[in-house]
Amino acid sequence: MGDSFQEQLIEDSAFLKADRRLDTELVDKLILQLNRIYPQILTDKEATKFRNLDVPTSFRLGELLTHLQGKGEEACKEFYRALHLHVEEVYYSLPTRLRLRDSLDPFTYPRAPKQRYVLNDKGPLFFLGCFSVAVGMALLYYYGEAKVTGGSRALGMAALGLKKKAQEVLIWYTEESLMS
Repeated sequence: MGDSFQEQLIEDSAFLKADRRLDTELVDKLILQLNRIYPQILTDKEATKFRNLDVPTSFRLGELLTHLQGKGEEACKEFYRALHLHVEEVYYSLPTRLRLRDSLDPFTYPRAPKQRYVLNDKGPLFFLGCFSVAVGMALLYYYGEAKVTGGSRALGMAALGLKKKAQEVLIWYTEESLMS
């Protein structure tokens, strides 16, 4: 990662103070997480000070970030862990996280390719082949025996490779045309 958590927190502080997604409730969750799980990072007295609702949330958050930077590397690391746990979308939109994600070596960490919506992977010639078979069958059906000789026999032969229902329909049509 290169940067220490303290340096990252200094860089991310302006973003965190300006982000509207960090409302009073989420800032309180972060403070309580740091106070309850890591009382050596944030004591009860400090947590009460940072949870004062008379002070605007952005100001309280700014004071908390300054306090954590003064506490050291471990405090900053635990703040990032709490942020990741409670407000994941903000965590992944931090400037240091975006820079880290963008700077990954593409050969070391392959990115997932943008997925295309492909119905099949056989290509345009396969489509044209299937389409021409369908058009041929439609022409045989439309013009019938009058204009195309052996049309009903061709339909009977075409029925060999089809599913049971389609095969029954084509064979029925062939038998009907032979009787008349």
